[in-house]
This record gives sequence, C-alpha cells and structure tokens, in this order.
Amino acid sequence: MYTQILATAGVIIGYFIVSHLIRKLIVSLGQIKKVPIQRMAYVSKYFSGLVLVVAVVMVSLIWSLDYGNLMLFASSIFAIVGVALFAQWSILSNVTSSVIIFFTFPARIGHRIRILDDDETIVGEIVEITLFQVLLKGQNGDTISYPNNLLLQKPVVIVKEAAEPPALQ
Repeated sequence: MYTQILATAGVIIGYFIVSHLIRKLIVSLGQIKKVPIQRMAYVSKYFSGLVLVVAVVMVSLIWSLDYGNLMLFASSIFAIVGVALFAQWSILSNVTSSVIIFFTFPARIGHRIRILDDDETIVGEIVEITLFQVLLKGQNGDTISYPNNLLLQKPVVIVKEAAEPPALQ
C-alpha cells in the first residue's frame, strides 16, 4: 500500500514537472518564432491535457484497477469520442493543424501572404492565428477567416514579411 502511495505521489510530481518543462519549452520556442502568447497558451494546454491523460492511466495501473471494467469504460468513451470526432472531423483537424502551424509554418502574424486556392487566390496580412483558423486582413480591409487545415493543404506565398515583429505581452 505504501508503495502504491509513493508511486502515485511520484506520478503526480512527475506530471507537474513534465507539464512545467513542456510549458517552458513551448514558451521559449514561441519567443524564438515570435509567436503571440495566446497561441503559446493554446499549444501548452493541448500538451498538458495529453500529459494529464498519461498520468491518469499510470495512476490507474499503479492501483491495479479492474481491467475488464476499465476497458469497458474506456472503449465506451472512445466510441463516443470517435463518433463525435467523425461528425466534427474538421475540429480535430484544425486543432492539429494549429499545433503544426505553431512549430513549422514559416509565416507569422504581420506577414502578408497569398494563398493559392483553386477557386480564388486570397491575399491578406495575418492578423491572428487561433486554434481553428487564421484571420487575415484583406486588401480592402475585410477580415478573412481561413481554416488551419486548409492553410496546410494549399500553397502559401509569403508576399511581404512584417517590418517589425509583434510584441510579446
């Protein structure tokens, strides 16, 4: 019993340490890439949630929960989540694309880009990159909302980089 309590305490402490390290890594990478704090917070929450799920699974293994009931519960949850995500696949796709954009996309807020779409070419300055979409300010001042998953699927030309990087708050 004491071993289980110590192991659980270790997992909890490990969760906080790993979450803190991930947050620091994302913030330092975000500062290097001149990413707004809001985007760093989105990505940090995403990875903290994944670490929390791993910690809960580890604690349940430490306490030897009944696998039959646990598997029934987990498969029920996965089935519900699977149906929900299939019905709303674009939500998961956009959130995943947001994380990919955070780490690898060359254009940043303030850059002027051209998205080469089959139907219409879109030109605008990146105003904000959220979990689900990129907001562009069009040539006539209109705000254009473009889904993150489509941004990764279409060719993007950086027309003009920002003169000065946006200030981190």
